[in-house]
Amino acid sequence: MSVEQAQAQEQQASTIRLRWGRGLAWLALFVLLIILAGGLLRNQQGAVSVGERIPEFTLTTFDGQTLRSADLRGKVLVINFWASWCKPCEQEAADLEAAWRFYQPRGDVLFLGIAYVDTEPEARAYLEKFGITYPNGPDLGTRISQAFRIRGVPETYIVDREGTLQFVQIGPFRSLSQIKSAIDPLLQP
Repeated sequence: MSVEQAQAQEQQASTIRLRWGRGLAWLALFVLLIILAGGLLRNQQGAVSVGERIPEFTLTTFDGQTLRSADLRGKVLVINFWASWCKPCEQEAADLEAAWRFYQPRGDVLFLGIAYVDTEPEARAYLEKFGITYPNGPDLGTRISQAFRIRGVPETYIVDREGTLQFVQIGPFRSLSQIKSAIDPLLQP
């Protein structure tokens, strides 16, 4: 094989590598665009809507108890996203605790507090400050809030016994009676 033939073969191999490289770059760009489009579509969907089944989640409370949403079917769930740094959350804290104490003896209503983008010491101090006794835990990695597609705190989701979202409160509840009026219709036989 002559030098010219060797150079021609090398150039041909180089051209093939270049084409493969370009092809892979285009493929990577295409995959990236699909991922971005999926994220944008998810954001445009907004929060979980009334009438939809809630996403499955697991919450490990600050006391170490593990609660799985699938295991809570048969109960009305009041899922409250909050943060210790959230002033509007403070406005509803006493009313949520009062509602919990009202419904707790029934055994068919469960309140769950989910601390959003918070640190454990501050979250525990918040729970202590407001005397909150219903189960609360951190949203580690914001997995639960992302599944619900929340937009901020406070947000509260009230779920029927079959796991279907029936009521959404964006922002703080204004009174204990407002909370009860969202829960009571779900307790009718």
